[in-house]
Amino acid sequence: MMTATKVKERSLLGIKDLDRSEISQLLNRTAYWDSQSEKLTPVLESRFVSNMFFENSTRTRFSFEMAEKRLGAQVLNFTAAASSVEKGESIYDTVRTLESMGIDAGVVRLKPAGVLQQLAEKVSIPLINAGDGNNEHPTQALLDMYTMTKTFGELKGLKVSIIGDIMHSRVARSNLWGLTKMGAQVQFCAPENMKAPELAAYAPYVSIDEAMKADVVMMLRVQLERHAMGMLQSAEEYRRQFGLTEERAAKLGTGTIIMHPAPVNRNVEIDDAVVESSKSRIFPQMANGVPVRMAVIERAML
Repeated sequence: MMTATKVKERSLLGIKDLDRSEISQLLNRTAYWDSQSEKLTPVLESRFVSNMFFENSTRTRFSFEMAEKRLGAQVLNFTAAASSVEKGESIYDTVRTLESMGIDAGVVRLKPAGVLQQLAEKVSIPLINAGDGNNEHPTQALLDMYTMTKTFGELKGLKVSIIGDIMHSRVARSNLWGLTKMGAQVQFCAPENMKAPELAAYAPYVSIDEAMKADVVMMLRVQLERHAMGMLQSAEEYRRQFGLTEERAAKLGTGTIIMHPAPVNRNVEIDDAVVESSKSRIFPQMANGVPVRMAVIERAML
């Protein structure tokens, strides 16, 4: 059985917990697995991993499952909608149950922030954060950083604009922690009621025009349900004020790339034609999720 220290070292609860060298090692290992993308490499044969999704995300779960199967692991998928959690069983009890059955690692996605850290203190298997509340989404940030590295060679010195609902975005937070540790400059752009004031000490808030002057323009998905909460006037108004329209995209620098964690609300935060444009890295980002998650799972289980 792994020691508590070893379990902690192999878990990935957030980018904020990692130092620069750990991020570099994961990105380097991602590049290795990316180069092996056509091969199945059963280094985790006879190991068991469970994808425990207490919050739905088909795309992220499929990406993890593809990564796990490429490494030869046995995969158990667990979704809360079809489970005893719906009947009142706690998340902790569910994770402990799967642990007691003999899984070697768990990939966990859940809505409440902070719960994953508490779980990690109580179990003896490595846990990987697949998104927790508005706290972090570390594998998304790693695949974003890897995508930027493939384009620009290195992260140091890049200017990255992250635009949208910063307040509720775990993607914005994980990218902020990772990119700044790697020497990039991060700036935010958001409607006043979607700013996260506590992050202003780490990255300035700028206007939409200023945000376009960057090496990377990263658009965040607009939670359209926030319209019902009064945070969003309308999808059309948001597009006009903060969307990456064709007009704004036409003025981007020649080397600027466009990113988005997906799923995309086309013609809201980003125009349809821009999603498919030559500057867009949105679909390569998705492809890069598999080798990134291979690197993270390998770290957890070997």
